[in-house]
Amino acid sequence: MSAGFPSACAGKAPPGESIAAIATARGAGGIGIVRISGREALRILRAAFRPNRDGRGGGPVAAFAPRRLEYGWALDAAGCRLDEALAVYMPGPHSFTGEDSAEIHCHGGPVVLEAALASVCAHGARPAGPGEFTRRACLNGRLDLSRAEAVAEMITAPTLQGARLARNKLAGGLSVRLEELRRLLDRLRVLLYAALDFPDLSQEERGDFQPLLSRLRLGLRELALSHDQARIWREGALVVLVGPPNSGKSSLFNALLGRKRALVADLPGTTRDFIEEGLSLEGLPLRLADTAGLRSSADALENAGMELTRSLMTRADIILLVMEACAAPEKLPPPADLPEGTPTLALLNKIDLFPDLREWPVSVLGMPCLPVSAESGQGLETLRARLAHILTLPSAGLDLDQAAPPSLRQKYQLELALRELDQLEREAAQKLPAEILSARLESAAGFLDEVMGISCPQEVLDQVFAGFCVGK
Repeated sequence: MSAGFPSACAGKAPPGESIAAIATARGAGGIGIVRISGREALRILRAAFRPNRDGRGGGPVAAFAPRRLEYGWALDAAGCRLDEALAVYMPGPHSFTGEDSAEIHCHGGPVVLEAALASVCAHGARPAGPGEFTRRACLNGRLDLSRAEAVAEMITAPTLQGARLARNKLAGGLSVRLEELRRLLDRLRVLLYAALDFPDLSQEERGDFQPLLSRLRLGLRELALSHDQARIWREGALVVLVGPPNSGKSSLFNALLGRKRALVADLPGTTRDFIEEGLSLEGLPLRLADTAGLRSSADALENAGMELTRSLMTRADIILLVMEACAAPEKLPPPADLPEGTPTLALLNKIDLFPDLREWPVSVLGMPCLPVSAESGQGLETLRARLAHILTLPSAGLDLDQAAPPSLRQKYQLELALRELDQLEREAAQKLPAEILSARLESAAGFLDEVMGISCPQEVLDQVFAGFCVGK
């Protein structure tokens, strides 16, 4: 838990109730871990694990020195040897959850791990729910809510850069920034209360209210904006191929993937639905979508496919408008089909059919364009480099080793707080009474507190931890 602002839910973990779960990924593996947390963790561990100090498996009950691995046997629910294993005991409050914890490290087969978990539960633990270990860490003051959410971000990070951003949050980077903003807000609160208690104070005596308010608003805005800057590294990007029928979208889709995934035919309208596949571009996870060709058609099924294409374009991070090289402009989709504000790159495909041409336009209908060939591979490396540049442009000013951007939930709360402060500034300029300004400030403080977990409704906690895996 970061210093300064304790969680409002600290100390509310169920007393005495021990939980257990498999903490490693499902499936076969070299090592698997069964995790236990709660007041009875040590007793349960002693019942489910037998030390093997003499090499014959008949050792006494382990003393379990804190945070020291003990070699021995994991036992099944009947007390029989299950697996050669290691075990460790971590007394609270110096454990991840803040309470007594233990782990049994077995071979990572699903059958062995399920039997080890069943043994632990037979001796008094109950199966843990999603994210319940991290939730207990939050409830017991070991983590604030922003750091607890960073645990899930670290686990699900799709890129190394995303993992670095999650690491910064887990280390307290976001918490520190939030606490700085909270202190600014508290200073504003003091100034407003002084104005309420001593209405005859001069402007000088009331302090620098406006500069403090401006600093707070700027800090909130920058922090909320960093979510959008980091989104591409934490969630990946959606790249949508659109264009007229037979422009070579499916061939280009296959070429970028490096394998034949979409059907290719000379018959127009072959692609009726969109096809989506994942690939990595310089460490950036992409979802590449091949779509139905855009044209006028009386075919109801084809028109339905085109509606899906238009819907997908509204969610795209970048649109690749594919056309045949030397195609007439009237063959292109009407500008109304292309969503405004979405980066769009025009691709002149099939340049291998025009070997004598050496010069190609750099823009088409005001859009930057690239000559490519799905058949020969010409221009594909340039396309990949241009895609990476465009997609990472919003995060160009982001220091991946220092930044700790908020999640979407946190960004939403920051924006609500900022909205209240924007209104407060307008009302202060109108010289409205301090009572009204104070209400705005208290509302902003409530939104900021919810980001930090100082004051957080139970249903919000339920939503946050429902997305965690069981065992974390």
